[in-house]
Amino acid sequence: MTDPTGAPMGADSLNELLAEPRLVVEPGLGARVATVAAPVLEGMGYRLVRIKISGEAGCTVQIMAERPDGSMQIEDCEAISKALSPVMDIADPVQRAYRLEISSPGIDRPLVRKSDFERYTGHLVRIEMANPHDGRKRFRGIIQNVEGANVRIAREDAKPDHKGAQEVESLLPIEDIAAANLVLTNALIAESMRRGRDAERDQLEQSGAVPQPPPHARMAREKRDLKKSFKPKSKPTNTKAHRLAAEAKKRAGNIDTHEGD
Repeated sequence: MTDPTGAPMGADSLNELLAEPRLVVEPGLGARVATVAAPVLEGMGYRLVRIKISGEAGCTVQIMAERPDGSMQIEDCEAISKALSPVMDIADPVQRAYRLEISSPGIDRPLVRKSDFERYTGHLVRIEMANPHDGRKRFRGIIQNVEGANVRIAREDAKPDHKGAQEVESLLPIEDIAAANLVLTNALIAESMRRGRDAERDQLEQSGAVPQPPPHARMAREKRDLKKSFKPKSKPTNTKAHRLAAEAKKRAGNIDTHEGD
């Protein structure tokens, strides 16, 4: 099992990730359900991601959870449901009939912990603030890094080439974030597939279903994962300036080709 940076996870790292608090939390009824669910999940080796309560099928309580390395299988959902159902019945935080649903975070997952933002540095995120920041509540951009209790993003809508334009980057306090979700991109899908393969391989190796790799192969794998964890800062590539530059380059290429013929 690996930590959010892709490095091998020891017992101390595992315990730290399990105990890491969520900084983006639900209000009201969702918070009461989280108080009941979080200790059960942590005791089983899982982390609570999000509680969502909707009026579907009368009332549906969706509990989103994951392993510390971000993986989640159908068997995990079944185990959590079996352990959590009687606890929820006794605590009765909802106080009406409901349907309990356990799910994985999914690819375009919510980001609720500091380690979530660190894990997905370099990916596109959509953020809604609980209170306005720099005169706005909604942001969309590439995660640059985490600085203390803040996340820095390079905004997609920034126009740095325009006179008097706002700064390209915004530094947002994580605790002031009401909701943050990854945006589905090809890069995110590719990384999610890689993480899934790595998690499945680790589980098979730990269960003895497949033999452990030789030391040199494991060292090469760890070196590869560590290299992938250090992503270069990305800048928005969907601004008007970028589009105009791309169109000009395309026109120049067409002219050159025409003249060459």
